[in-house]
Amino acid sequence: MVNKIWAFFLLSGILFCVFTGQVEVVNEEILNSTKTSLDMAFRIFPVMALWLGIMRIATDSGFIQKVTKWISPLLLKIFPEIPAGHESLGFIASNMVANMMGLGNAATPFGLKAMSSLQEINPNKKVASKSMITFLVLNTSGLTIIPTTIISLRMMYGSQNPTSIVLLCLLATVCSTFAGLFMDRLLRRKYD
Repeated sequence: MVNKIWAFFLLSGILFCVFTGQVEVVNEEILNSTKTSLDMAFRIFPVMALWLGIMRIATDSGFIQKVTKWISPLLLKIFPEIPAGHESLGFIASNMVANMMGLGNAATPFGLKAMSSLQEINPNKKVASKSMITFLVLNTSGLTIIPTTIISLRMMYGSQNPTSIVLLCLLATVCSTFAGLFMDRLLRRKYD
């Protein structure tokens, strides 16, 4: 559905430019957006590579397993349907740590593994389980302590103080996480 919406926007914009005689605007934007995208990728890549490397070291050194043990009591309260010690808790913890570091791209593989692992213990394979829905809410709200991608984008565009948004991002993501979990519990009780 989203693809159809974007296709509609693109086609209507191009058709508008054709009918108003501004085809050169479309060509300029295609070339400019390509250049901007490539510049952005080249500038963000080192930051992402650094943090992905740190996450890899944390995983290989066992730090992620320690973090998982530290937050397991909390995770077991948030996900009461998941048996203690199940591998999905480790993937969920890894996803949360990557999101907390502002690494949405690094969090994605852990999120996919978590969903796959949660699907294995899902009694009804055609419908998302309660734990899967709760994980989706938690992942979407994305509690972020250090928004590394946003900081690197602000640095790329010449911000005077690229880290000034850290406190606001933390506050916003804490609020969204609590609101999401509250709504998850509220709707879960309503439809149980």
